[in-house]
Amino acid sequence: MKALMKTTKPALPHEVEKKWIIVDADGLVVGRMASIIANILRGKHKPSFTPHVDCGDNVIIINADKVRFTGNKLKDKIYYRHTGYAGGIKGVAAGKILEGRFPERIIEKAIERMIPRGPLGRAQLRNLRVFAGTEHPHEAQNPEVLDIGSMNRKNKVGN
Repeated sequence: MKALMKTTKPALPHEVEKKWIIVDADGLVVGRMASIIANILRGKHKPSFTPHVDCGDNVIIINADKVRFTGNKLKDKIYYRHTGYAGGIKGVAAGKILEGRFPERIIEKAIERMIPRGPLGRAQLRNLRVFAGTEHPHEAQNPEVLDIGSMNRKNKVGN
């Protein structure tokens, strides 16, 4: 009867193969792109997914300054932070951040909030690289191109 029993073997950290994936964020909707990339960073797209092992891939995002929001989120969505002093809550609109000095923070925050908190989540988030322009220093890794815009018609806005 031993031949009939099938068990799934959990992935071990030294057995995991990590690929490099590049995503062009030009015209993509932030939340839809972030949910797909969060699953890739966690490794949920692999059949060998193990919740307690970092089995996700490395992701490079270019053109982070050209992402889109649907509806009125560009002016209505507020990103809050706290200074640490009493009454020190500050808020900045999403449009101001995209026009500002670090537009890649929009994507980083969206993905960060879709990954579990804790040591494993922080390790998985280190596999994410976001760049505002088209240039990136990871050509030597030969990343595979992932076209998120062609997965679903709602993933891309305009153009």
